[in-house]
Amino acid sequence: MRYSPFKIVFYIVATLLVLLGVTFLSSSKKLNNDKTQEGFFIGDINIKFPTHHSFLDDQSENPSKIKSLDSIVNNIEGLVKDLDKNATESTSKIPDFTKIDTSKVQRIKYPNNKKAFLDELRENLQSGRSRIIHYGDSQLEGDRISGYLRNRLQGLYGGSGPGFVPIVQVYQQISANVTHSDNWTRHAYFDPTQEKFFHKKYGAYTSLSRFTEAYETVDSLLLDSLKLQKATITIGIPTRSYGLLRTFTKIGLHYGHAVAPTTVKVYNDGVLVKSENLIADGLYHKLAIDLATTPSNLKIELESKISPDFYGLTLDGKSGISLDNVAMRGSSGTVFAGSNSGNFQQMYQQLQPKLLIFQYGGNSVPYLKDSLEVKEYASYLKNHINWVKRKSATASVIFIGPSDMTTNENGQMKTYPLLPYLNKTLEAMCIENGIAFWSMYDAMGGKNAMQHWVDQGLAANDYTHFSPAGTKIISELFFLAMYLDLNDQK
Repeated sequence: MRYSPFKIVFYIVATLLVLLGVTFLSSSKKLNNDKTQEGFFIGDINIKFPTHHSFLDDQSENPSKIKSLDSIVNNIEGLVKDLDKNATESTSKIPDFTKIDTSKVQRIKYPNNKKAFLDELRENLQSGRSRIIHYGDSQLEGDRISGYLRNRLQGLYGGSGPGFVPIVQVYQQISANVTHSDNWTRHAYFDPTQEKFFHKKYGAYTSLSRFTEAYETVDSLLLDSLKLQKATITIGIPTRSYGLLRTFTKIGLHYGHAVAPTTVKVYNDGVLVKSENLIADGLYHKLAIDLATTPSNLKIELESKISPDFYGLTLDGKSGISLDNVAMRGSSGTVFAGSNSGNFQQMYQQLQPKLLIFQYGGNSVPYLKDSLEVKEYASYLKNHINWVKRKSATASVIFIGPSDMTTNENGQMKTYPLLPYLNKTLEAMCIENGIAFWSMYDAMGGKNAMQHWVDQGLAANDYTHFSPAGTKIISELFFLAMYLDLNDQK
């Protein structure tokens, strides 16, 4: 059978008109998680189909919204580019406020006594040695956000080095050059796919590395049956990081739960600089390696029948700011209180953190179904943050809320319906508990801002994580919020 071109066009047009007509029969239904679903609903069966409203609506962004979002980025983009040009320098860079509209910078919200909070934070940052621990989810992987913030704060308050580095790294780390022998394994308390050690001693950084099998009970018979195992850690100078991060002379090897004799030898450019036995009393300890200059090739050799738990390395300067990046992929920040309290406390007594930054919430967003679950999550998170706070009586605490995150809703990328409510709930929880709060969601531009960040190459196509360029923008926005308040700028 042959069809004329006219008939083919007629059939196509008729089909499209029928489909358009069906959109007028389609309905919209609100789901339990506040999202809406369009289509035909027959009992528990849903046949997705757009309504005429969503199909015919103009889905392009509001020009005034685009202008507002662009102004947030353009306001500081020049400053960020200038900093990139001088990334290898070790000089401070005070923001040039003649080129910045500070009204476009999302400010930090403080507990009732803002002045007292800022006075304490200012004093902590200006003390001779100030350690900052930045806990967060996968937004921090690869030293993202932390690396930029560390460089900015070290430039202003002094300090150098990348801080905490895990021995076994599961993601690319540009701020440190640490390699290890093949017999090391990583164990993270926050990883739901891993079986937890019975002792729950994972340290302040919530993960550990080992070079032998772990045993729940150890006696002389077991030790006699085992052979000595050797392992190595090599530390070099990173080549792609900020200039200040490449200078470190105080190296800490943090360990605990040592149940068998363990020897350690440290070589700097092939010359033995330290040799001793680790303390095998089961408690937390730090092996300090102090050098006159930054090592270009530092090798740590370990030997034992049963490996201690190694909580990681700290690579610091002699004074000033040290900032630890603790990226916990998949975590919502509700793991701390389940770990061993004594072990965590002992490590905090050694680290003496002056500022704790928590950055969580994003991993919970896709799974929150209603406002009750939002409140329950915020309450649960509060308990874990307060648990950590009690381990350090003098540390200031800042919470960074989740970024804007979008999901496909009837063909359009829209902010998760409960995200704005979660952001407000987290803010209220923080203020009530003496914690400062910075809204990353509002700093980006608020509802549906993520789509624009993706379009501009500032966020990834998962509509959740920032691109390298976007990471610098959002990091500078947070730094400026801190700087403005610490220096009483309006």
